[in-house]
Amino acid sequence: MVQRAQAEEELRRLSMEMRYLEQTAETLQQRISMVNAALTDINYANMTLDGIEKEKENSELLVPIGGSSYVKVKLADPNKVIIGLGSGVSIEKTLPEAKATLKERLDELEKTMQSAQQQFSQVAERINSGRGRLENLLSTREGKQ
Repeated sequence: MVQRAQAEEELRRLSMEMRYLEQTAETLQQRISMVNAALTDINYANMTLDGIEKEKENSELLVPIGGSSYVKVKLADPNKVIIGLGSGVSIEKTLPEAKATLKERLDELEKTMQSAQQQFSQVAERINSGRGRLENLLSTREGKQ
């Protein structure tokens, strides 16, 4: 009887732990998706700056405005870039400075991505081992009934 109560308690504890781990995994997946979107955005900005670097003053460019739509613009100064610092604050930088800033952000995001993926792998491993233990407990419980 005591052993059955202990098994029931372990079953409850393990079930709660599995729910918590699954929520954690879902949160990590969302974080990975957000970081992935930010990485894509920064890579796109880098490619754009690489393209601008090759242009001359007053060159005509097509600038994407969303929805597969573009506007024609003339490049006033190919060496000046306005770069966001966060919280709605932006600053003018030279093209090389802007590229360096984006490179730093890219490096930080890649570290964040690696960390999140590592955490996700650990959580997934714990979920798999917990499921195995849960299945064992359930089959043992059913066998005794």
